[in-house]
Amino acid sequence: MTLRAATSAAGVAALLALGACGGGSAGLPGTVERDRIELVAEASEPIIELAVHEGDRVAAGALILRLDPRVGTTQLEQARASARAAGARLLELTRGARSEDVAQARAQLEGAQAQAESEARELVRQKALLAQHLVSATAVDRQQLAADSAEAERKRATAALLELERGTRSEQIDQARASASEAEARVAELEISVGRLAVRAPEAAIVDALPYKLGERPVKGGPVAVLLADRTPFVRIYVPEPMRAGVRAGTRASVTVDGVKGTLAGSVRFVSSEPAFTPYYSLSSSDRSRLSYLAEVSLTDASARALPSGLPAVVHLEGGGGG
Repeated sequence: MTLRAATSAAGVAALLALGACGGGSAGLPGTVERDRIELVAEASEPIIELAVHEGDRVAAGALILRLDPRVGTTQLEQARASARAAGARLLELTRGARSEDVAQARAQLEGAQAQAESEARELVRQKALLAQHLVSATAVDRQQLAADSAEAERKRATAALLELERGTRSEQIDQARASASEAEARVAELEISVGRLAVRAPEAAIVDALPYKLGERPVKGGPVAVLLADRTPFVRIYVPEPMRAGVRAGTRASVTVDGVKGTLAGSVRFVSSEPAFTPYYSLSSSDRSRLSYLAEVSLTDASARALPSGLPAVVHLEGGGGG
């Protein structure tokens, strides 16, 4: 059953208690209600602490219950490690090559150049000896291969030094920056998720229901606590179709509540734009086939804040609505 269905059920019970009643001098019957707040589970983890009991009044930010944070904390530490690695990689690319790396690459190039020059000179000498028939053609071929290999190594060393001297390409830096941002966002997401494992009241409220016991594992996204906002309550009523045109948000009302002396001031805060079939007991016998509109009447008297939810009430709307 949804929260609205549960609330409607409470209203139905109160209306039954009042008996058949509709427009006219008797007013519009309803029930005293409070805004309900569902707190859901961030993860399907066992409840390791229940800090309140049903019926307790809690302040804004008060701990309601706590889910086991070990899995979430582990995931958070992994994400933080990945973020540190991504940040270090970005810093490395941004700073470019160290002077020691450049010096090493330059020395390797000098060695490769010396080797290539030496092999080239030896190739010239071998060709001269071949012309005098002092060496075989095979020996010259081997030397040609050695000279070509030395030249290729010289070109590789030249390119490596040039890459270090020119620094990292902007595209690589952009990719590394994007990776670091993604890793940081993942850390922020997990920090929020782990923080939500400690379920807290978003505002001052009354604990209405705690569906789970200590040690139980709720379904992710399922309600783990239901609160009633600790504010001035409202009265839920049904407005018959003939009265609907005269009722709008802001319409003033006077409200009588069972067990409370005198009347309380109120004003309509909401009227549904969608009609519904009214329960037979909320209309007179001549109006039972008509449609009605769900409405909520805020109680503006400060004394109404102490009223318990579920009390039957009768609303008289200004301008003849309901009275």
